[in-house]
Amino acid sequence: MSRIGKKPLKIPQGVKVEVKDGVVSVEGPKGKLARLLPFRITAQIENGCLILKRASDLKQDKALHGLFRALINNMLVGVTEGYTKEMEIIGVGFKSQAQANKLTMQLGFSHPVNFIIPEGIKIETPKPNQIVIRGIDKEKVGEVAAEIRAVYPPEPYKGKGIRFAGEYVKKKVGKAQAATK
Repeated sequence: MSRIGKKPLKIPQGVKVEVKDGVVSVEGPKGKLARLLPFRITAQIENGCLILKRASDLKQDKALHGLFRALINNMLVGVTEGYTKEMEIIGVGFKSQAQANKLTMQLGFSHPVNFIIPEGIKIETPKPNQIVIRGIDKEKVGEVAAEIRAVYPPEPYKGKGIRFAGEYVKKKVGKAQAATK
């Protein structure tokens, strides 16, 4: 069996899990999430734990077994604790501001960049050069963070751009300095 797939998922206190017609629904204090299981994977609730089983020992079934166990675990963590991604904006005059449903960023372009915040995601800007993304769906939080980073990825010469908090950007030597050596 898959090492990850065979581990039972303990259902936390205050979380309601329902398996119906191949759909696993998880409802907790922060919200509700649902995921459709592939037809080769089945789920059952036994003794306060969610157990996933696969139809056969085919390589693809083994891979899906572990994958969907991890995805459902992410759902359980999301509805109880939630997920957070922190980003920082590096550059002179670069700043951001979150309003009701959009994030406005000044990134040295001739115009401000407006990013529409999707439903289920909360974006805060505690400082003008810091962005905090929160949500219950791990995939959605990561996708929104990647889309924001793609607006102005960190460049290797001056280090300007949008990066994840703590991300290291290796700097390159510029053409002028390389010629003097």
